[in-house]
Amino acid sequence: MNDSSISEHPVTYKQMLAFFLPLGFSSTLVTVSHVIINSTLARSPNPEFIISTYAIALSLYSLTERPGILLRQTCSTLVRDRNSFRAMTSISNYVLACIMLLNTIIAYTPLGTVVFRHFFGVEEAALEPTLGVYRILMFVSIFSGIRCLYHGIIIYNMRTKWLTIGMIIRLAAMYGLSLYFIRTGVNSGKAGAIIFLSGMAIECLVAWLEGRNLLRHSIPDKVEGHAITNRSHIFKFYKPLLYSSFIAVLIGPSINAMLGKTEEQQLAVASFALASSINLLVLSFFTYLHQIVLNFYAKDSRKVKRFAFTLAFLPGLLTALLSFTPIGSWILTQVMGANEELMRASLDTLRVLMLYSFIFPWIDYGNGIIMMRGQTKMMMRSQMGNVVLTIATLILCVWMTPGWNGTIGALAQSLGVAAELTIVMIVVNSGNTPVRPARDKGASL
Repeated sequence: MNDSSISEHPVTYKQMLAFFLPLGFSSTLVTVSHVIINSTLARSPNPEFIISTYAIALSLYSLTERPGILLRQTCSTLVRDRNSFRAMTSISNYVLACIMLLNTIIAYTPLGTVVFRHFFGVEEAALEPTLGVYRILMFVSIFSGIRCLYHGIIIYNMRTKWLTIGMIIRLAAMYGLSLYFIRTGVNSGKAGAIIFLSGMAIECLVAWLEGRNLLRHSIPDKVEGHAITNRSHIFKFYKPLLYSSFIAVLIGPSINAMLGKTEEQQLAVASFALASSINLLVLSFFTYLHQIVLNFYAKDSRKVKRFAFTLAFLPGLLTALLSFTPIGSWILTQVMGANEELMRASLDTLRVLMLYSFIFPWIDYGNGIIMMRGQTKMMMRSQMGNVVLTIATLILCVWMTPGWNGTIGALAQSLGVAAELTIVMIVVNSGNTPVRPARDKGASL
């Protein structure tokens, strides 16, 4: 199959848009769930303390959740029949069991105290409340992993509207529970953890119901010629994704650590945090471009390229709009509560992050092709290139221009993804023929 191949059933832009929009909306709505939780905790008698215990526990949860999140891409790429799903389920059970074991060790042994005290810098008074929050959040990662497993089936079968439906139901439940806690009183960060756990469990239930329905009625027991038949096939694809994900974890702590060595430490860290939150909100809608590649590239690569080309510039343009118009300063001051100095520093940082916004969609597009070819080992190289250039830029800028403050983090992050994109595009253009597991039917929207 060459790059310009077109299948017997032509792909339309309307079909790709109908597939992509629910994915984008569901990803963007994730940010709303955290707004609900934080606004609930902000109404407690001691909001700074309670929010900090929740935020620190959540930051560790986000690391242990990563292996479960990767089940989504793995399942949507490899599962084509019930036979391959059984192999996928076996790997998923192993991954989730390891996550639960690690979470239990952290939550109920002295390791948790070491991690929170010495790695996250939690004070003695906040240690037990933080561990209490984590002992609830540890179950969220399990529901998240199960949800992502069935999301893979739903996405491949073009039923992406169910991701948005599941997220809307999740948010409605979280909001109702938030009102309950506000009325009865918020006394600890556990309230936020309970809200998060309840919402994730409900979203998981929706994904499970739709996924099981597809397995019963739409997915054959065995697709002739499908190469994925056992756990080793799944693990060969999944393992490099996992390793590359853990390599990427180094970037955030490295940036925050080096920003602490700038001329105005607090301003640098705060401005980068605010600018990054805005930038991530913009990018969140476009984080599923790889799924367009996985599901449509083999059918009509030319239209997929045009579709990606159209979408890829939007996050950068939106970031530019926020950076260079009064909209950005209004959001920073009126919505986020930044003062004049922090607002200006955040806008300077966001203007540099604009480069990141222009680059990221192309990385996601390229990674889609790499996953489609089964070359996930190459993603470890691209992530390593990102980390190396990010850290090198941080060290150089802090040494030579410490007065740049938060923009140092933005520049390092942007140059890091530029290095990642370079490696990704070298792999994509290496001339290897894309390999796509056979589709047994024409899935409909």
